Amino acid sequence: MGLFRADAVAGDQDGCGPGLCIHNRRGFLKSVGALGAASVAPQALAQTPPAPRRIDVHHHVYPTKWFAAKKDFILASSDNPPTIMTQWTPQRAVEQMDKYGISTAIVCLGNPGVWFGDVQESRMLMRVCNEYMAQLGQDFPGRFGAFAPLALPDIEGCLTEIAYAFDILKMDGVHLLTSYGDRWPGDPFFDPVFAELNRRKAVVFIHPTAPNCCGTLNTGAPSSILELPFDEARAVASLVFNGTVSKYPDIKFIFSHAGGPVPVLATRMDQLMRNPKIAERVPEGVPATLKKLYFEVANSTVNPSSMAALMALAPPSQILFGSDYPYVQVEKTVTGLERLGYGQELQAAINRNSALKLFPRFA
Repeated sequence: MGLFRADAVAGDQDGCGPGLCIHNRRGFLKSVGALGAASVAPQALAQTPPAPRRIDVHHHVYPTKWFAAKKDFILASSDNPPTIMTQWTPQRAVEQMDKYGISTAIVCLGNPGVWFGDVQESRMLMRVCNEYMAQLGQDFPGRFGAFAPLALPDIEGCLTEIAYAFDILKMDGVHLLTSYGDRWPGDPFFDPVFAELNRRKAVVFIHPTAPNCCGTLNTGAPSSILELPFDEARAVASLVFNGTVSKYPDIKFIFSHAGGPVPVLATRMDQLMRNPKIAERVPEGVPATLKKLYFEVANSTVNPSSMAALMALAPPSQILFGSDYPYVQVEKTVTGLERLGYGQELQAAINRNSALKLFPRFA
């Protein structure tokens, strides 16, 4: 069946957990992309779910080798109960997808990603995670796409993995974090990676994390409550004001949780256009540049004011459905969206149609 078997819990450490029954690499590479190959998923789980056939662009997975290699760090750095990760399986994920009308989930790695400061380790983690997610798409045809996690500070390693992820594994985009140590993605150091992603017209999903500067501030609130959303604003500002979004217009950037505080800060960001050096790097101005970004709505639909701010910033074509499963219950986002009273056309855009423009293979 290929290199991996994606069907066990992340906590299994016996070498045969989700995605880590190691078989023949050559057989796996030969099988990637063969959509007609037999699936190991139960037939009932592979069936198309009922309308509205949502596409979930924020859906986490936990490859066993990644979890085994960094288990202590992962659990220590998470504000969530360990069982969220250790009890996850593809089957449970598909059951939730079927229950809430999600036809396809574009999966990404959970925090803290694949960069821990060691180049060789990060390259190993990128590879095993990406092969796991590619196999997951084969085991459950049509149900899973994937964003390839990149260790952004390792420029050479990223360029190698981008080629492997897109050309060999046929993945749907890449996954970055809002910051790496005390560097944000708009740092010119990262330009070679964004230049290659622009050449490929790639989709780039950016997930929040807590930066080194602020992850342990004595606010009384865990970093997931304050620092993750504010780091999203830092990442957007970094990409906009350093000119990355303008220099690489063919990249489709997706930000999570309705952009965090970005919609509220958009007008304040625009005031920086009075600085001629910054204005030169943002030739279209802040409002037009922000409207090019995509935003998914996980954990935001229950708050009408958050959604109103997002709607004032971005057109429906840039707003996508996301669940943040398993950290957030799918039901929370689905029922929140339904209660907002949006018209049928707007709901269809958020649930499915806007995502189809980015991922047409799931039509």
